[in-house]
Amino acid sequence: MEMLIRAFLLGGLICVIGQLIMDLTPFNITPGHILVGYVTSGAVLSALGLYQPLVDWGGAGATVPLSGFGHSLAQGAMRGVDSKGLLGAIGGGLEATAIGVAAAIVFGLIAATFFQPKA
Repeated sequence: MEMLIRAFLLGGLICVIGQLIMDLTPFNITPGHILVGYVTSGAVLSALGLYQPLVDWGGAGATVPLSGFGHSLAQGAMRGVDSKGLLGAIGGGLEATAIGVAAAIVFGLIAATFFQPKA
């Protein structure tokens, strides 16, 4: 139960930060900017060794948001470099995130098949 609360708090905090950035900055920040920022910041924090402690503490609250995708990309790229050299950076990142991307495509296709958008 304690892990559920920590995941809820950390995931909620990540979402609140994104919403505050969109609402309070004087620039025209869109959800697309937040998406790219979160994936990039997750990868950078992972490379610096700062994201794994968040994953250890908050579990799914750190791995489910987009910053967790960046973390997975960075970890896969680092494992790929360790095993296959510099060219392994590309394949390692793709291999580490392939199941998540494939699931998003399949579930998106299923949803598009059964639900029609309204005009």
